[in-house]
Amino acid sequence: MGTPVQQLFDLKGQVALVTGGSRGLGLQMAEALGEAGAKIMLTSRKAADLEEAVADLAAKGIDARWIAADASKPEDVDRVVSETMQRLGRIDILINNAGATWGAPAEDYPLEAWDKVMNLNIRSLFLFSKAVGKASMIPNHKGRIINVASIAGLSGSIDVKFIAYGTSKGAVVNFTRTLAGEWGTHGITVNAVAPGFFPSKMTKGVLAEFGADKLAASAPLKRLGDDDDLKGAVLLFASQAGKHITGQILAVDGGVSAVHGG
Repeated sequence: MGTPVQQLFDLKGQVALVTGGSRGLGLQMAEALGEAGAKIMLTSRKAADLEEAVADLAAKGIDARWIAADASKPEDVDRVVSETMQRLGRIDILINNAGATWGAPAEDYPLEAWDKVMNLNIRSLFLFSKAVGKASMIPNHKGRIINVASIAGLSGSIDVKFIAYGTSKGAVVNFTRTLAGEWGTHGITVNAVAPGFFPSKMTKGVLAEFGADKLAASAPLKRLGDDDDLKGAVLLFASQAGKHITGQILAVDGGVSAVHGG
């Protein structure tokens, strides 16, 4: 009759590494995996933010710890993966969430801003996936990689001036599909969530410029994302419930991409 559904979503005994996990969407996804039973390793640049995030998770009964690192630096990525392996034994789930944005017209876009966004939003996915794949997932013949794309990677934009961000998130989409095709033979699934507008530090400027109410009104569901809206999607991709899903991009956007392109 198959496996009971609660068991399919159970992550007890598994280890999840979440990049950009100290706040916002990263912390929301870490919380979901922790509540399902996974041990959590958070990483981001600022130790103080990580300490606060781990304290919040611990208060919910979640087994969590942290390592401060810059996801755009290969030596930091290798250190995070090596230390996680030493402390927790393996990495079953990788959430590639670290990201940045920068707003400027394309004709005036600074090269250093382009490089910063690209290095964090797409290069870090390659670095972390490669390191985790080699250290744990390929040898163990199992793994779940979940990349954070964006609806900005599914179509262009008329008004929002974020050429590097939109380009990087489009790259995340095809990185996800390409790696899924290559690593399926190792028992590894690779999927992506593509959030729409969620109130966060990264979206603060856009929400202020265009108006949260106006952006919500443009969505079929007439709302922005909240503190729970990514939890179900990430748990599906991370668990046995999603074992036959790979190379897929799931928009979590209130229907925006369905009616505005993507």
